[in-house]
Amino acid sequence: MAQPGLDGGPTRTLPRIPMYNLLDGLSIIEASSFVASPTAGLYCAQMGAEVIRVDHKAGGLDYDRYMLTKEGRSLSWENLNRAKKSVALDLRSGEGRELLVELAARTGNLITNLPEKSFLSHDAIAAKRPDLVSVRIMGWHDGRQAMDFTVNAASGYPLMCGPEDWDVASAPPVNQVLPAWDFVTGAYCAFALLAGLRHRDASGEGSAIRVPLGDVAIGTMANSGAMAEMLYRGADRQRLGNAIWGAFGRDFRSRDGVRFMVAALTSKQWNGLVAAFDLASEIAVLENELGVRFADGDSPRFENRHRLFDLFQSRAEAMDWAELSTRLAEQGTTFERYRTMYEAARDAELVADNPLFGPSPANPSGFDYPATRSFANIPGRAAGDPAPAPYLGQHTEEVLAERLGLSSGAIGALVDRGVARLSDAN
Repeated sequence: MAQPGLDGGPTRTLPRIPMYNLLDGLSIIEASSFVASPTAGLYCAQMGAEVIRVDHKAGGLDYDRYMLTKEGRSLSWENLNRAKKSVALDLRSGEGRELLVELAARTGNLITNLPEKSFLSHDAIAAKRPDLVSVRIMGWHDGRQAMDFTVNAASGYPLMCGPEDWDVASAPPVNQVLPAWDFVTGAYCAFALLAGLRHRDASGEGSAIRVPLGDVAIGTMANSGAMAEMLYRGADRQRLGNAIWGAFGRDFRSRDGVRFMVAALTSKQWNGLVAAFDLASEIAVLENELGVRFADGDSPRFENRHRLFDLFQSRAEAMDWAELSTRLAEQGTTFERYRTMYEAARDAELVADNPLFGPSPANPSGFDYPATRSFANIPGRAAGDPAPAPYLGQHTEEVLAERLGLSSGAIGALVDRGVARLSDAN
């Protein structure tokens, strides 16, 4: 049953059942905002860790991030902070900052994107907890500020995208809509935290782990082989439109106007596409003309892609999607039709019938919709339903009492002085 909080209102006490409990017993303080840092905490929470997000009492910089429901709740915040606890303190006051430092010290594990030269520096906390493991997301390695969309601009990818016939000298960059570097950084930080914890278990030593967002972007570009490729060729790649670099793949359109993507990186995938499109005779003629065998690998297919694209598009225009998709599926090919994001959200195959998703009751927004479980699944273990995000300050009283040993009277005094805040549910 819900018990009254210090403010006299009901406290939401829904059972917290982790999606998996692999990190059961691990507690993490998260002082963060926007995407990368909350993502790291989210992934840990989905695996059973107790993640305590600490925000300024009015909400962090991302608390009212667009878009908002009519009740003023951010759907972005709500989904990046599922399964976490929330503590709200006056982080502009010395007393509120001291409480956060003490929480981090007592817990021993920290994820943050606050600057190292701030009240929440590793050294300030390690003075109280020498074996502290902190993971700090930075902008660039030299201390400059950065965001996903600015590091992406530096990576070269936006100038690699766009229609193939655009003029190289005047073509604009094409920014990606998804803040991919933020999500990659968040996942890397969750890994880095666990690496730091493993080292502490083995050695007793803490670690100050810093992960520059810019390094994740430029390092990923290097790890993919793209940096070496550009230096080797001494120039940039040409734009390819929606074609796949170095392999066979592109978007096509069926007779009834359905756009879809196909890809063939193996001989099995290639042979399946040829059979599904019923192009064996035409392919044989083209191979004889060019003196190649397309089943031999990516190179002949990629180098002669335009001739192949014309063949495949010509055949796609002769079939409706229902027939073509059936043929593609029967041949075991790799393909998918394009959807708008609204269509994707309502697609039963992707969402309603996908065990990744579960019900998300008691969202702070009051809006019911499917929410994700852990991306990883473990056969034979129940994943549990997605946990809701907390209300801002929902667990302030609980955490200050359990972690710092403060009495109800002491917590009430902090609330009265505006140093701490309880749930903003009302």
